Amino acid sequence: MKELLAETAERSSRYLTGLAQRNVAPTPSDVAGLEALGGPLPLGPSDPAEVLAVLDDIGSPATVATAGGRYFGFVIGGSLPAALAANWLAGAWDQNAALQVMSPVAAKLEEIVLGWMVDLFDLPAGSGAAFVTGTTMANFTALAAARSALLQRAGWNVEEDGLFAAPPIQVVVGEEVHVSLLKALSMLGLGRSRVTRVAADSQGRMKPEALPALNERTLVCIQAGNVNSGAFDPAGEICARAHEAGSWVHVDGAFGYWAAASPLYAPLLAGAGAADSWAIDCHKWLNVPYDSAVALVRTPEHLKAAMSQSAAYLTPGSGREPWHFAPEASRRARAVELWAALRSLGRSGLRALIEQNCRQARLFAGRLRQAGFSILNDVVLNQVLVSFGSEEETRRVIAAVQSDGTCWCGGTQWHGHAAMRISVSSWATTDDDVERSVAAMIRLAHHG
Repeated sequence: MKELLAETAERSSRYLTGLAQRNVAPTPSDVAGLEALGGPLPLGPSDPAEVLAVLDDIGSPATVATAGGRYFGFVIGGSLPAALAANWLAGAWDQNAALQVMSPVAAKLEEIVLGWMVDLFDLPAGSGAAFVTGTTMANFTALAAARSALLQRAGWNVEEDGLFAAPPIQVVVGEEVHVSLLKALSMLGLGRSRVTRVAADSQGRMKPEALPALNERTLVCIQAGNVNSGAFDPAGEICARAHEAGSWVHVDGAFGYWAAASPLYAPLLAGAGAADSWAIDCHKWLNVPYDSAVALVRTPEHLKAAMSQSAAYLTPGSGREPWHFAPEASRRARAVELWAALRSLGRSGLRALIEQNCRQARLFAGRLRQAGFSILNDVVLNQVLVSFGSEEETRRVIAAVQSDGTCWCGGTQWHGHAAMRISVSSWATTDDDVERSVAAMIRLAHHG
């Protein structure tokens, strides 16, 4: 085992150090080479070192270099060194984070990280949390707590009696609602098409004056960080109006809530702490390995009512039992990497990461604007939308950039028009990475 893990560390280090020299996207031939990993299931065992070698030799060239500094797609960050190292150690620990008795360290780290995040985000003391896979499940978990609380007010126990004949819940979302939230609503039986959509302004921010009549069975879902523009819904005004009516407010803060770490960008979140629940991704801007996110709920009893379970052979301890707050029972100890990332960065390091990426987003926008291209959004955070001219030309440049391999950016639709979306989310991104990437974009746009 010792030799195998040493070989794994060597191959992993070689992969990471080689990212600066390789194309961000794999070549078609490398992708085609993945067929060699298939074939019939071997009849007998294979040497673990041989398995590792095949996986690395064939699999590594076919990866997308999201761990490097020139990947700007889908708001994907890399993995901080401390978080990656903790991930390896957590893999060796092989802990089941369901119960304290299964893993005292996993349970304790969840409590510590929860306390740190509540403090960092200036959320209500005593908030509850579930450590889940990503924003889709964080939205799902928080909205399940909302569903439970809203129906409980109407005298309905949804956990016991389901949704058949249950009082209706009104769901209000912005016109720019993210698909992950709609998916969570669909999984909860609240439906995608039953939502009331509220008009948004030119940056995708919900217009508070366009809110419908609200009541004590209304669930209002707002955004902290539009996935295209980076803009924030006006949380303070929306929360005030919603709470006057007794409504529940949920914040989809997938990447944008990390703005709270910087005094420069925290004002974008003004009033968001008055909400009732929050979904925050960690494998995006905190730069921990996949899969990691947190659902936070102001009143933990609502989260526990929606998620708790019991069995005769599973005896809870006296403190916080993780499985009472999350959808899964058996799951990996995600808080290990979160603790390592936050401990290694500290407040100043996390602030520096957020501010560096935001400055680099402005650098992208400035360079591309100087080159004659249109920046379509107000660059308030780490997101940049670019048009290279006509719809056809913009799509051509996006495809050329992805094929070229210097960097990788995705495409999107913004107000009915094609745009390139640049998401600067990685600790590994340097200003040189930005300049190198911009130069490639300009070259491909002019001469592609």
